Amino acid sequence: MHDGDLIELDITGIAHGGVFVGRHEGRVVFVSDTLPGERVRARLTETRKKAFWRAEAVEVVDAAAERRPHVWRAADIDVDPAMRVGGAEFGHIELSHQRALKERVVREAMERVGRLELPIDLRPAGDAEHLESVDGTGWRTRVSLHVDDEGRVGAYAARSHHVVETPDLPLATEAVARAAAEVRAGARPGRIDLVQPADGRVRVLPRPDGERSSAAPEVVEEVVGERVFRVDAGGFWQVHRLAAHTLTSLVKAELIASVGELDPEATHLDLYGGVGLFAASLGELGGASTRIVSVESDPRATEHAGENLSEWVGARAETARVDRFVQRLSSHASERERERLSRGVVLLDPPRAGAGRVAVEGIAALSPSAIVYVACDPVALARDLASFAERGYRAERGIRAVDVFPNSHHVEAVTVLRR
Repeated sequence: MHDGDLIELDITGIAHGGVFVGRHEGRVVFVSDTLPGERVRARLTETRKKAFWRAEAVEVVDAAAERRPHVWRAADIDVDPAMRVGGAEFGHIELSHQRALKERVVREAMERVGRLELPIDLRPAGDAEHLESVDGTGWRTRVSLHVDDEGRVGAYAARSHHVVETPDLPLATEAVARAAAEVRAGARPGRIDLVQPADGRVRVLPRPDGERSSAAPEVVEEVVGERVFRVDAGGFWQVHRLAAHTLTSLVKAELIASVGELDPEATHLDLYGGVGLFAASLGELGGASTRIVSVESDPRATEHAGENLSEWVGARAETARVDRFVQRLSSHASERERERLSRGVVLLDPPRAGAGRVAVEGIAALSPSAIVYVACDPVALARDLASFAERGYRAERGIRAVDVFPNSHHVEAVTVLRR
């Protein structure tokens, strides 16, 4: 068989990354745009590897009961795969079944990568007061569009850098979608970011290739409950309109259930802290005098974190790489500081690659009373949890996953580790 050949496959499983699993004469084939229980006709796209092939579904022969019309017409199965937009890999699957599949992905990552058997609970974003849309659309407050050399503006096709012009952005909020429709003329090659902060007004941030703006970035405000956070318009903030509320509520609930009240005299760490979102959650649990150190490699985010945490007299924000920071702290902390750290909580919210063994070793060497891990990648989480388990820290309450990226394969998860 060669790239471009058509085969029929029965889809039996799901893999991390928004692809599904079939077999052809015993060989594993990873296929996009389908779901378990279907038979599809697929075009092979990568046949060089002996262990597995890759393919793209081009026709549904027998549809699963959970298939629905895609929420994004430009990504539907009858669109040429080269022109199907990416970013909504699960948009053809009923929302409740998407969540069942995501829970399965998290569980299998724990079992296969982490060698861990843990209870997994997955819930939607929001609560009784903050509900998402019925079909999982309209939640993105931040969107990046791409501009090619021909001036076309749109999303990338899945697994490529080919720009597809699309008339709609169903995952975006209405305001972001309207703003996107107005920026398509005269754009220069590169990227255009659209950002809708708490005030509701969409900022359009052109980022032409090879150009750096010398102007100071605009600072916007995001609101979580009654708390206001300052952040650069182009800086990192959760993209789902309910994600910050949902995740901070979950972190606090899991900490209370596992640890109880935080010791305000201990030293608590917020690693990969951004502008201080989770550090503020620790402060709310510990009180006005809570000692918190927020660590972030982006100096602009650190600057905002210092402002956002100013009500806690014991809080400070440091600009540093997390792995180096915890290694230095574990090597040079005084006996008094070590004692405070051992009574404290370490919260980490690493990027998609995870924290990694060096950071895990440094955190475990501090011997905190609890570790709160907020994860955006189940495989990286499984690797890191296995490393923590080797050092005596285990997720005694299991994993609480949250679907803050409906219609995509992404999922967030929170777990508390105790020695």
